[in-house]
Amino acid sequence: MNLHPDGGQLFASALAPSEVQALRHFLIDRSANTRVRPGSGLAPLLGPADALARHLLGAAARPVGAKYFDKSPDRNWALGWHQDRTVPVRERRDVRGFSRWTFKAGIAHCVPPFEYLARSLTLRLHLDEVGEANAPLLVAPRSHRLGPIAEREILAAVERCGTLSCEAAAGDIWAYATLILHASPRAAEPARRRVLQILYSAEDLPGGLEWAGI
Repeated sequence: MNLHPDGGQLFASALAPSEVQALRHFLIDRSANTRVRPGSGLAPLLGPADALARHLLGAAARPVGAKYFDKSPDRNWALGWHQDRTVPVRERRDVRGFSRWTFKAGIAHCVPPFEYLARSLTLRLHLDEVGEANAPLLVAPRSHRLGPIAEREILAAVERCGTLSCEAAAGDIWAYATLILHASPRAAEPARRRVLQILYSAEDLPGGLEWAGI
C-alpha cells in the first residue's frame, strides 16, 4: 500500500466542485447515517476516488461498501475510539475465519480474517468544510500497525500513538488504513458535515463469499 506510514493521508481538492455537487444530489434523500446499498447508482460518481484507491492500493482496487454520515446541529452525535472490523458481503456463507454475522440496512456483514482488513483502504469523501469546531475525525497515527486491538487496550494505544485531527475542505479526500483507531466527537459549533465513506479492497474473498459492492 502506498499510503503514508502514519496510516492517514489528506488529498486536498481531490473532487472538483461539480463532483461534490453531484454526490450531494445523490445523497439528498438518504438517512443521516446509513449504508449505501449495492446497485444504488453511486458507482459512476466515484471516478476520482476509484483512481486514488488504485494509486494507493493497486490496480485491482474496487469499492466494496459505502456509508454516509451527516452531522448537523440537529444530529450532533459522537462515537468513541474503535477500529472498523466488519465488512459488507453479498450474502452469508459459512466460511472458516469469517464470523460475527450481522445484517445492517439489509446488507450481510461479518468480521473477516485480519489480513483482509490489513490490506484494505478507507476513503472519506468530504462534501462540506470540517474545521476544528465541527467534529473532524480523530485518528491515532500508526495504530493500524498494532493489529487487532482489544477494547480494554484501546485508550492506552491512543495514548501511545497520539491523536491527529483530520480537518478538511469540501472536495478533500482523507485516505486511511482501515484498521486505524479513530473516533468521532460531538461538534463544539455544529454545522452541516456530510461525509461519504468508501471501503476499498483489491482482494477476492474465499469460499464463494463476495463483497457487497456498491
